[in-house]
Amino acid sequence: MMTIEILFQDDHILVVDKPEGLLSVPGRGPQAADSLITRVRETLPEARTVHRLDCETSGVSVIALGAEAHRALNRRFHDREVDKTYLAVCSGRLKPERGEIDYPMSSDYANRPRQQIDYFYGKDALTRWQVLDYQKDRTRVKLAPVTGRSHQLRLHLCALGHPILGDSLYAPPDLIAAAPRLLLHAHTLAFTHPVTLKPMTFQATCPF
Repeated sequence: MMTIEILFQDDHILVVDKPEGLLSVPGRGPQAADSLITRVRETLPEARTVHRLDCETSGVSVIALGAEAHRALNRRFHDREVDKTYLAVCSGRLKPERGEIDYPMSSDYANRPRQQIDYFYGKDALTRWQVLDYQKDRTRVKLAPVTGRSHQLRLHLCALGHPILGDSLYAPPDLIAAAPRLLLHAHTLAFTHPVTLKPMTFQATCPF
């Protein structure tokens, strides 16, 4: 069974490094019952999900312990008072070395769970990027999502013509095969504690 590393815990929040390949919440059917929140509730039944990382994405995730912390953290995420950074390896040489992607997004209902760029009905979606280094035919990049749409980072980089390596939903077959997993990791998460109001920043070591 995958090991879940605890980065921080007190009476109000639990911060963990979610492993790649583990759902954040249960999916449909018994085969998708295993998840981060399910495992946490085995010892902390008051645990409540605040935000979700894709199954294929690893990294920092915060879980509320109780209703008060849950309400406060939900409000912070909703009001965009949480700073998040991700690390990714995408195909090609991403240019320039920093920039923004502001393509609106909507669900691709005919091809769920895929999302799509949609200038007519899509919701605003903004991602900031900074190149960390170039490695032959790939780019290591730091991503800072301002909004939190489902698959936002994956779709935005694909729309730029630089799919994330190992992305089974948005990359072509050769780029899926170019990595043993989706090369996307939630690296840092910073927010004000829901009860103590202390500024807190957490980091999970990138595994790739």
